[in-house]
Amino acid sequence: MPDRLNEAIGVLTRREVEARLVAPLVEALATEFGRDKVLRVIREAVVKIARRQGAELALAKGGESLSKFRESLVHWTRGKALEVEVVEEGENVFAFNVTRCRYAEMYRDLGIPRLGPILSCSRDFALIEGFNPGIRLTRTQTLMEGAPFCDFRYRLEVG
Repeated sequence: MPDRLNEAIGVLTRREVEARLVAPLVEALATEFGRDKVLRVIREAVVKIARRQGAELALAKGGESLSKFRESLVHWTRGKALEVEVVEEGENVFAFNVTRCRYAEMYRDLGIPRLGPILSCSRDFALIEGFNPGIRLTRTQTLMEGAPFCDFRYRLEVG
């Protein structure tokens, strides 16, 4: 069955629901198996899920071009979840800065700021890899980890 949850409720609401379930599980599992081990396993699972969701997104969008990917950002920015400043946009490049991230704010408000990068930011590279392995993401900093902005740089490798 296709995953249409992002379209129905938006990604910010989805991440909050997931976080409210995952956070207590992480605590319980960390007590039993150790925090570092549990966080590593969760990160690996989240990356695997994101890669699969990227491939599903390309199918749903009817293509894996950078412009098709750009169209999908509406789900992540819904309800002003992200405030974005486009730096460069073209056929083979899409670069933007996120100047406000309500995802980071939500994780802080829930008292789980250390889970935010694992549950949200760690998805970004795997998602685009699943969407189109020829598109490379470069990102050197995130608001989630205390930087003044997130620097997303997508580039389609041609040739």
